[in-house]
Amino acid sequence: MVTAELGMASLVLAVAVVVVAWLVAVLGLLLRCQSTAWEVARQEARGDRAAAEQARSGAPPGARVSVGRSSGRVTVVVELAARPWAGWLPSVPLSAQAVTLIEPGQT
Repeated sequence: MVTAELGMASLVLAVAVVVVAWLVAVLGLLLRCQSTAWEVARQEARGDRAAAEQARSGAPPGARVSVGRSSGRVTVVVELAARPWAGWLPSVPLSAQAVTLIEPGQT
């Protein structure tokens, strides 16, 4: 009887470890989205379009980066339908946003 209980406990522990690792992978993608949003917003606020394009390359594959300007601010939104590890798993919608003031002298 103890062997069956130990086997079930081991199986539950293995599943828990896989789920936690998957959540860490999703969190890593969210951090990459946020980092890209911050960097693109900063470069756009400075007026450095080349650096902003280079910062966009740091976004995870499949991410959409949109930039908006209004009221002296730059708003960058990075959206991603995350599917870490397997395409058959349901996607997790991730979104990161950064807003910064346009630097003086920039349009």
